[in-house]
Amino acid sequence: MTNPAYDLVIRGGRVATASDVFDADVGILGEKIAAIGSPLTPGKREIDARGKLVLPGGIDSHCHIEQLSAAGIMNADTFESATASAAFGGTTTVISFAAQHVGMNLTQVVEEYHALARKGAMIDYAFHMIVADPTRETLENDLPALVKQGHSSIKIFMTYERLKVDDEPLLDILLTARQSGALLCAHAENHGIISWMVKRLLKAGYADPKYHAISHARISEAEAFNRLIGMAALIDQPIMIFHVSTAEGARVIREARGQGLKVFAETCPQYLFLTADDLDKPGLEGAKWMCSPPPRRAADQEALWQALALGDLQTVSSDHAPYRFDDTGKLRAGRAPNFKQIANGLPGLETRLPLLFDAMISKGRLGLEKFVELTATAPAKIYNLHPRKGSIAVGADADIAIWDPAREVTLSDAMMHDRTGYTPFGGFKLRGWPVTVLSRGRIIVSDGKRSVEPGSGRFLARSGGEAARPTGRLAADVDPEQNFGASLL
Repeated sequence: MTNPAYDLVIRGGRVATASDVFDADVGILGEKIAAIGSPLTPGKREIDARGKLVLPGGIDSHCHIEQLSAAGIMNADTFESATASAAFGGTTTVISFAAQHVGMNLTQVVEEYHALARKGAMIDYAFHMIVADPTRETLENDLPALVKQGHSSIKIFMTYERLKVDDEPLLDILLTARQSGALLCAHAENHGIISWMVKRLLKAGYADPKYHAISHARISEAEAFNRLIGMAALIDQPIMIFHVSTAEGARVIREARGQGLKVFAETCPQYLFLTADDLDKPGLEGAKWMCSPPPRRAADQEALWQALALGDLQTVSSDHAPYRFDDTGKLRAGRAPNFKQIANGLPGLETRLPLLFDAMISKGRLGLEKFVELTATAPAKIYNLHPRKGSIAVGADADIAIWDPAREVTLSDAMMHDRTGYTPFGGFKLRGWPVTVLSRGRIIVSDGKRSVEPGSGRFLARSGGEAARPTGRLAADVDPEQNFGASLL
């Protein structure tokens, strides 16, 4: 008898990519997909996928793991708990953050996050570098060196008192990103508007969690988007705008992309499935639904779904930011905090894909190929993980989630595998669930049980890739009055 050609064959499933859906077997040899066809010869092991969907493992390109906030609050998850949670939800790659705070050396910060991930991560991972202290050392030495080492995306905040980067240093960071070949990602809200609203709300005695949503006035998002896009156009630097929440914000992005500017953008499940009304609960209960930007209105949900359908928004991430509802997290300021004193952020690594599967596939909103595109292929391409990650193709890593499209699940706090203690989507009834998940050919989750050890995930070094390349269109190409400014680049 000849030796089996494959270590594992996933047999009889319906395979989907961002462009095709077809019935086929998938043969895996080592860590890679070696063949796709029907029928394939037997493997050493086989998984019966008849009646199931065989999809690329999800890529969550925006999640906060084992991260210290600027206010000194450690979020609830370690790399072990967060990546276990991700795996149970069908996600096989995460891009989390190495977060610099003022006074910190960025190189040391990245090394410390590497150590945490090497110890705990169960799936593959990469880092965005948060820059909150754009000193000369950071911009001239640390960032260029770290980009060369494979950390090809930078994140900045345009709000939060201890994190925000003002316009002039933001231009410096944009220029450094352009020269280094990195993608600039941004939390873009107008800090002045939010601060002004917060002070007046609190002065008037409006302190409950529901007023958090009011303090982040809608205009703060669109204004910051316009300002960031204008500065990026001046430098000719591609950007990714995180967690778009409003119809006005989506419109700004559509117009910029229509002008040929290299603007990418994402949204998150909290903006597709929740509204500001979720914060309006008795006592402090609404704090569990507080994140920034906040959930908006039902009309914004529809605008965001349309933006996803049109391609104005290219990915859906979780923005997993887990804080427990106790004195280690949301209630760290005491049992009677005002909304400004409550930690912002929601857990979502585990629920992101099931929520989207139910909406897009079970309920037919955008379909199977679009689900794969938004949750795996597009983030892989934008963050330069493709073709290794993000699709089912010969030669790609065997990162695969096998979904039972008929399984019905009601989300609950008790079923979550992160350490937050609750899910903001509790009670949601979903159809479709990942029953078997593979990472580089290893079965890491099967029938609700984990079979992988902490520290077995690998770091994914990334070059800048296509998304980080300048367009060649400086603002001076459009506006001759800026010719002199462009020459300074």
